[in-house]
This record gives sequence, C-alpha cells and structure tokens, in this order.
Amino acid sequence: MTSKPVLAAGQPLLELRGICKQFGGIKALDGVDLSIPAGSIYGLIGPNGAGKTTLFNVITGLYPANAGKRRFAGEDMPLGMKASVIVERGIARTFQNIRLFDFMTAWENVMVARHVRTRTGVWGALLRTPSARREEAAIRDRAFELMSYVGLPPAAMNRHAHELSYGDQRRLEIARALATDPLLLALDEPAAGMNPTETEGLRELLERLRRDGITVLLIEHDVKLVMGLCDRVAVLDFGRLLAEGEPEAVRRDPAVIAAYLGGAA
Repeated sequence: MTSKPVLAAGQPLLELRGICKQFGGIKALDGVDLSIPAGSIYGLIGPNGAGKTTLFNVITGLYPANAGKRRFAGEDMPLGMKASVIVERGIARTFQNIRLFDFMTAWENVMVARHVRTRTGVWGALLRTPSARREEAAIRDRAFELMSYVGLPPAAMNRHAHELSYGDQRRLEIARALATDPLLLALDEPAAGMNPTETEGLRELLERLRRDGITVLLIEHDVKLVMGLCDRVAVLDFGRLLAEGEPEAVRRDPAVIAAYLGGAA
C-alpha cells in the first residue's frame, strides 16, 4: 500500500491546544493539549467517561469544540470545520460501534469511501464517459487492494457486510477508512469484542500501517495491546490530560495507576 507522508517521522502531525468541549454545564474536555508525531501509533486511554470519544469527535469534526486550537500537517484546522472537509484534509476514523452499510457488499463499502478522492462529476457519471469508466475501474482496483491489505479473505469481498464475521467487519471498517488516503487514522476501540487471535491480527495490521507511513490514533481498553504497541500514550480523566509520554513511563505514573490501571497494576 502506498502512503503520502508530508512530514518527516517524529514531526507533529496533529497538534491540539487548550481543547474544551461542554455539553450544558458538563465539561467533557477541559483544556486538552496533545501533539501526535507523524509515523507513530499514539494511544489514548482512560476510564469510561474520561472524554476519549468526545476528543475523537472533536478531532474528526463531529463535534465543534467550544475553545482551543487545532493544527494538522503544519496548517491551522478551524474548530468549526465540517467532517467531510476534515476527511479530505487527511483524517479518517472508525467508530466504537461498527457502522457499515449492512446490505452493501464489502467491496461496495470500500468503494463508497474512495469517492472522496475522485473527480468525476454528476454528468460524467450519468453519461458514463471514458474518464468516468477509467476512474470507476481504478476505484474497484483500489478497494480490492485495501481489502487484501487489511486481511479480508477473497471470499468475503462480495458478501454483504452484515454476513461477515465480527473480526472481518472490523477489518472492513479499517479498509473503508484507508480508502480516503488518510495521513491520520483514528481508531475507536478496534479490538473491542475480538478474540485473542483477531486481536493479534489487528496488532500486526497496525504495525504494518506504521511501517507504511500512516499515523494511527488509537482509543483502546486493552491496556496490554496499547502498552505493547504504541509509541506514546496519553491518559484522559474527567476530560483532562492526566499523563502523557512513553508507555513504560505512563504505566508507572502513580496518578495513572490510581485513576485507571488500578493498584494491582
């Protein structure tokens, strides 16, 4: 799989400063600062209700933040930017609860997402111009490449999404997100509900993405997976950044142990 890195590994790809989000009188995010290096797997952990998914929703444009600044790939990204524009800029995501088009095939699910990178207009599509047909063929080829890349077996590609195993549905979600050519792939609990074999396959896939230049932002409750895979880890608690750094340092932080990992850890 080809990638399109615009920053050298280690340079800040996504920078958040003072991000705040309120729902009525509740502060879901309270002055969060993060800097995610290009070419890394960055873990985001914390207890339930800590604000992890809210932060994902702010990053990807589903929620507008009330305050703060956001920069991506060296450019300002206004907090009110639409989610569709953010995808075009290079941030794609999956969801905690699988959100596939159940009665479309796996192939069609990935092809739909690929259209964010196409140029054919309405008239070209209706008239089936030569350029439109060439672009459609390229979309099909790219969808096949991505489904193979994430480990979907060929037999699954023409099946409806709801007919796939749980693990294959998770892989299909990642393939669909990759179809947008992201610089940053945000995964919301991709290992949730997976058995140990599927989790190991996911770990191998995430390592492959890192090698191929895709930066990954990972929410995950599987602490063993996060600590063994991520280059850096941030811990949220009550909407605030509790700790941030290399996994071993975060693992040993007394505040993290008290708030999230538990005394036995």
